[in-house]
Amino acid sequence: MNIQEETNFGRVASAIHYINTNFRTQPSLDEIAEQVNLSPFHFQRLFTDWAGVSPKKFLQYLTLAHAKKMLKDSQATLFETAFETGLSGTGRLHDLFITMEGMTPGEYKNGGEQLRINYSFSDTFFGRVLVASTLKGVCFIAFTEDEEAELAVLKVKFPQAHYQQQTDAFQRDVLRIFLENWSQPNQVKLHLKGTDFQLKVWETLLKIPVGRLSTYGSIAKSIGLPSASRAVGTAIGANPVAFLIPCHRVIQATGVFGQYRWGSIRKQAIIGWEAAQAENGILKDNQLILPDNQLKDGFI
Repeated sequence: MNIQEETNFGRVASAIHYINTNFRTQPSLDEIAEQVNLSPFHFQRLFTDWAGVSPKKFLQYLTLAHAKKMLKDSQATLFETAFETGLSGTGRLHDLFITMEGMTPGEYKNGGEQLRINYSFSDTFFGRVLVASTLKGVCFIAFTEDEEAELAVLKVKFPQAHYQQQTDAFQRDVLRIFLENWSQPNQVKLHLKGTDFQLKVWETLLKIPVGRLSTYGSIAKSIGLPSASRAVGTAIGANPVAFLIPCHRVIQATGVFGQYRWGSIRKQAIIGWEAAQAENGILKDNQLILPDNQLKDGFI
């Protein structure tokens, strides 16, 4: 991931923000391109390279109508399919098998003084990210605009842990999602601090298929606690692993995307990007193959 690709996401995010702010006037391609200081042609090309579809098509994925459709389509396949396949304790994201292990009380008592945590920063399709791991697996992933501030957030969780800026095998398995074309990735292991309830909610999030959405109420029903939507929302908000545990795929029952710990614009960008990949057949049978940057025909 180079500096130019990082800049590209910034421009895409700026475009999404501008359209959200001015959607009532239905801004043209020329107007949106002007806001990101590009010609219409170059903006169209940049956006299509990044998302795999034209700006117009991408924005259709972010409309209320499309969100409601994805929710409706998910009703027959989302949790019924996931639970019928016997998924328990492990979830499937793309073609990636994720094993989630909760930390024992001894591992995080006294501020995590028994933990050794490696961490590193990297660029992704959706901005800069901090990834951290213990000797057992990845314990933290967060998008960040301020590296020192985000590292401080991690250290608040485990104030007595021993930290080292180093990329280990656990982190490399995660970063392959963003940095490489892959179809047969290694198993990703998560080592998470959370209550039994939080771990249950996070495991359920792993079962939401790529290109689909769910609601807080649906998550609550799926874990056998239909009246616990508020508690589910709190657990989702406490998700310590951005993108990999897809809390971005949970929206309001009305179809409104709602807030996101790492920014509502980033949430929309991820949802739209995943929808584009799924519709284009790039994500198929839960398998992710990152596309080459090829310009598709057509303008907005």
